[in-house]
Amino acid sequence: MLAVSTGNSIAATAHKTAARRQILISDDQQDILTALSLLLKLNNYATESVDSPQQALESIRKRNFDLVLMDLNYSRDTTSGREGLELLAKLRQSGVSAPIVVMTAWGNVELAVEAMRLGANDFVQKPWDNHRLLNTLETQLTRAEKAERRQRQAQSELEIARNVQQKLLPQALQRVPGLEFSALCMPAREVGGDYYDFFEMGESRLAGVIADVSGKGVAAAMLMANLQACFRSQMDHGLKEPTELLRSINRLFHASTPAEQYVTLFYFEYEAASRRLRYVNCGHLAPVLLRADGKVDRLDATSTVLGLFPHCSCECGEAQLRERDVLAIFTDGVSEFTGRNGEEFGEDRFISLVQSARTLTPDAALRHIADQLSLERNGNEQFDDQTVVLLKPS
Repeated sequence: MLAVSTGNSIAATAHKTAARRQILISDDQQDILTALSLLLKLNNYATESVDSPQQALESIRKRNFDLVLMDLNYSRDTTSGREGLELLAKLRQSGVSAPIVVMTAWGNVELAVEAMRLGANDFVQKPWDNHRLLNTLETQLTRAEKAERRQRQAQSELEIARNVQQKLLPQALQRVPGLEFSALCMPAREVGGDYYDFFEMGESRLAGVIADVSGKGVAAAMLMANLQACFRSQMDHGLKEPTELLRSINRLFHASTPAEQYVTLFYFEYEAASRRLRYVNCGHLAPVLLRADGKVDRLDATSTVLGLFPHCSCECGEAQLRERDVLAIFTDGVSEFTGRNGEEFGEDRFISLVQSARTLTPDAALRHIADQLSLERNGNEQFDDQTVVLLKPS
């Protein structure tokens, strides 16, 4: 049996930092469990001991541990490490993120490499040296704690970024006589690359944009903020023809973004008195105009995507809206996701979904659409931002 005494320096360090640290020890030999438990308790670690892989998995299910110290060889197979490797794999597959230090009396390079491949953080050979073992545990615990602090900080920063990004979207929609409209944006992550905005153009007129920036996450969010700034600055300089506006936006966006980044967007101007919609579709998914008689028109692209080239050629399209028509503008995250049947949801099903809600107000219709999209995902992860803008002449 190995002695369990240890030097004052290690004990002092552990005493300062390990008061709340919980360690699970897994080994099929009772004398080893006793020795390890005593060693760790003398250094102010809290321990729980189990003598089989099954008990280890049960303990992990019941509580969280700061570190797992486990044997690779158990009574059923005392030489190959197979049972220990299987336990290691199951721990990682079950979502255990705590450091795992493995031990074996039959240590060899191949077994150590395989253990590391399956998720072990370090490897200790029996018989162990107390100082080396304690140093190994302290190193792994310190690394894990630093990683956790970094993760918490990053999460906090992402939450701040999410709040900032949400405030970039319109907080209150202006009223436009003769038109009902609303928008909904559901980011796939804390922050996203979808963007929509509305601009005042005087009584009974409205301009708006919906855009999908290439990429995901923080990088896409930064580009989204850049695009929003481009639009706001240009709109503040006075109204322009849609094609002139989009050419200016393209020049600004291209000059301030990496060469490989781009954005698809749909820009529109609507005049309620005449119910005329003028638009520029820059490589975006064609919005669908659901007519009152059941016909569906698509507003196809009139320009290339923005940002790839310093100059772009734009053309302006027009559409005449009528009473009880519904215009749905959306990003590809709405239609290009895997539904509960294992197939892509698709534009046709999205159109049917909008049709089913066409008698509702735009706000109510969007709530219905969001609920149905969530049901279609059936608990699966959302991989892309989902944004919808609805316009309905009244």
